[in-house]
Amino acid sequence: MNYTDYIKEIEERKAQGLHPKPIDGAELLSEIISQIKDSDNKYREDSLKFFIYNTLPGTTSAAGVKAKFLKEIILGESVVPEISPAFAFEQLSHMKGGPSIKVLLDLALGEDASIAADAAKVLKTQVFLYEADMERIENAYKEGSAIAKELLESYAQAEFFTKLPEVEEEIKVVTYIAGVGDISTDLLSPGADAHSRSDRELHGQCIFEHNKKMQQEVLALKEQHPDKRVMLIAEKGTMGVGSSRMSGVNNVALWTGIPSSPYVPFINIAPVIAGTNGIAPIFLTTVGVTGGIGIDLKNWVQQKDENGNTIVDEEGEPILKEVYSVATGTVLTINTKKKKLYNGDKELKDISDALTPQKMEFIRAGGSYAVVFGKKLQTLACKILGIDIPQVYAPSKEISIEGQGLTAVEKIFNKNAVGNTPGKTLHAGSNVRVEVNIVGSQDTTGLMTSQELEMMAATIISPIVDAGYQSGCHTASVWDDKSKANIPRLMKFMNDFGLITGRDPKGQYHAMTDVIHKVLNDLTVDDWDIIIGGDSHTRMSKGVAFGADSGTVALALATGEATMPIPESVKVTFKGQMRSFMDFRDVVHATQQQMLKQFDGENVFQGRVIEVHIGTLTSDQAFTFTDWTAEMKAKASICISEEETLIESLEIARDRIQIMIKKGMDNEKQMLQGLVDKANKRIEELKTGIKPALKPDADAKYYAEVVIDLDEIAEPMIADPDVNNEDVSKRYTHDTIRPLSYYGGTKQVDLGFIGSCMIHKGDMQILAKMLKNIEAQQGKVEFKAPLVVAPPTYNIVDELKAEGDWEILEKYAGFVFDDNNPKAVARTKYENKLYLERPGCNLCMGNQEKAEPGDTVMATSTRLFQGRVVKDTDGKKGESLLSSTPVVVLSTILGRTPTMEEYEAAVEGIVLTKFKPSQKELVLQ
Repeated sequence: MNYTDYIKEIEERKAQGLHPKPIDGAELLSEIISQIKDSDNKYREDSLKFFIYNTLPGTTSAAGVKAKFLKEIILGESVVPEISPAFAFEQLSHMKGGPSIKVLLDLALGEDASIAADAAKVLKTQVFLYEADMERIENAYKEGSAIAKELLESYAQAEFFTKLPEVEEEIKVVTYIAGVGDISTDLLSPGADAHSRSDRELHGQCIFEHNKKMQQEVLALKEQHPDKRVMLIAEKGTMGVGSSRMSGVNNVALWTGIPSSPYVPFINIAPVIAGTNGIAPIFLTTVGVTGGIGIDLKNWVQQKDENGNTIVDEEGEPILKEVYSVATGTVLTINTKKKKLYNGDKELKDISDALTPQKMEFIRAGGSYAVVFGKKLQTLACKILGIDIPQVYAPSKEISIEGQGLTAVEKIFNKNAVGNTPGKTLHAGSNVRVEVNIVGSQDTTGLMTSQELEMMAATIISPIVDAGYQSGCHTASVWDDKSKANIPRLMKFMNDFGLITGRDPKGQYHAMTDVIHKVLNDLTVDDWDIIIGGDSHTRMSKGVAFGADSGTVALALATGEATMPIPESVKVTFKGQMRSFMDFRDVVHATQQQMLKQFDGENVFQGRVIEVHIGTLTSDQAFTFTDWTAEMKAKASICISEEETLIESLEIARDRIQIMIKKGMDNEKQMLQGLVDKANKRIEELKTGIKPALKPDADAKYYAEVVIDLDEIAEPMIADPDVNNEDVSKRYTHDTIRPLSYYGGTKQVDLGFIGSCMIHKGDMQILAKMLKNIEAQQGKVEFKAPLVVAPPTYNIVDELKAEGDWEILEKYAGFVFDDNNPKAVARTKYENKLYLERPGCNLCMGNQEKAEPGDTVMATSTRLFQGRVVKDTDGKKGESLLSSTPVVVLSTILGRTPTMEEYEAAVEGIVLTKFKPSQKELVLQ
């Protein structure tokens, strides 16, 4: 982009009420610098402002040009009256690594002693230094440089942290109720606006789903309380359920937070967020990235009778009592020393969990990255100096209970931990740094991840990481102008960074829009692996996987590490026998229903790891369970498998990776081949018994143990958004699970959707068999509602084609995707026919295509939040009911929910699942 184009863009943005877009390109900034140097240039004044206040930091090409020009000013090679050498140094101090560090090192290790001292002063405040930067300092130190020694000693003492101001003792907040009940990240950053996430100011306009009234209310509170921060609250619910959206926290920070730098626009930090039932685990991590505070209010509690039993209403729901009010406009005080929440002098709640020593460090440093990189820098400096690491940061909490066995997650964390006390066994609650094996980036948060990588000055994937993958699944259904502009740029950046990418920037292999979770599930070839992915459904059926915000993904890619407490676990086992006409999806829903029933409505899964003793199901089918654990509000899940099942799962994964290699997707480092070798090694270990499948110890301690009775599952189970519940807080949760008979075979269904990460190849085969069954029974297949089908991966399509099932699906389809002519416009109207869509997320994502407003949708997907899959109309709320593939198929054939008789007839002769509880002992004695 040149300057003329930039001015034109500025005018276009002005019409939208937006400021100039921050500059990230070298070409534009070079032209701006030329205009600054020309004292008579008519654009000089604006150019100065753009250069100083509107250039992105880190490793953007613009940052490289800016750092070079600032260096010229410091050395006196260029003279700009408005930018003194001291001001040039100040700007370099805000540029976060990369080219700015190179310039500062050039100056610090240069000939001019005065300049070197000034450069060293700035360098002592920086944390985004990488191995190459430290190598320069080390070499200079070995050659006797006093400045290099001074820098290393400063880094060894972590002065970049210790010289920061302390966190203020009292933080005044004014409350704003953003919603009653669970608040999904869609409210804060709607999926339909995913295309604008990397343009932070533009994306900020979509907060509260573009509700201008709510936006004005927040602005009015800020105006009335200029000395306070606005605290966004989920009343009677959990804040940030659903996706792991960094853009959601970014939006909250933009509206309520504090600017991170005067020279970098629209990047705010330190938001304060709260919920009656706290913050969703992944979202809480994201709050930490921005140095914010997330509070579990517990301002509504369940009523108990004299025997301590929960009092319920006529519907069997617990009756809640308000302990204290946080109504909009309430002024509260967070005391960071006492770690309590006050209303005036009245203590409301102990909030120690929100203000742990580690979280206080994040707040002080302006975010978790600065702490993570600071610790790494301190370690490197001490290693060069040959000294022990001084205890500057709060010691990691280490909990070790003698005589207590380990859960599966405790075992994985102990194996992968770094920096903890050598030889010490850690239990749940311990804070640990762990090495990460697999990292996944998806395409609607990927642009933000690439920005984060630029801002932390990272240029290549960490050698610790076995594999990184960049998907194209969230923008797969519509190849529109936004996708054409964003996705190739993202794929090139990630490919250059060292990831395997769904699209080849060189165009040498077919574009793969496979659902990222399915790909990561295949790339995970060890049951002891740790996986980090930019989506809440990063929940593999091998190893342990954590959904994360775009920033945490960037951190994992750059450092190969993640930092978190070892979560508590809830053990889930099964008894009884499944009826032949039940689908495994029904087991998944019943698990949630039975758990809530067993624990009087308390969700014991929330924020914990579900250790599911799945035993006999291979990873494809088991993934249906682990995937849904995001809706159970669990932090993660781990499948405990029998050896034979795990071997089969690893062989399937290995063979699919080999298909990726055959397609030409491997990179120069042969990342995929490395996974094949790792899979073969693990399979051999299992077959020979050298290293058995991961199992918890028999004497491990769990927060709770849940036993699911399969005999109780007598009919298909449906997750219902309950859109008309009088209690608003009960709407759009995933906790209302109803049997098929509840609907009496009469509830109208306007559209069906089979797709998303919740389905696997078996679901596509079930669909094909059901269509044949229905044709045999009724003479033809006629749809009374549209049925949209999106296979999760191209591999599945290829396998179905080879086995003949795809031909059956095409026979009944009214639309079949064509990669040579992909859709350029999102569908808004649907006919009563079968649509075979391109592999990818499709309707589940809600960012490109949606059902028609007001529709009742029956879907296999994961999300039932308001407006996600279907918007409301003035006269009717959109509903997204979630169920198994057979129920979706039949609902579209009938145009309504089926009766049990109709359902049993339609699945006759079809093997829906082979799941049986394991008869083996899946623990180590």
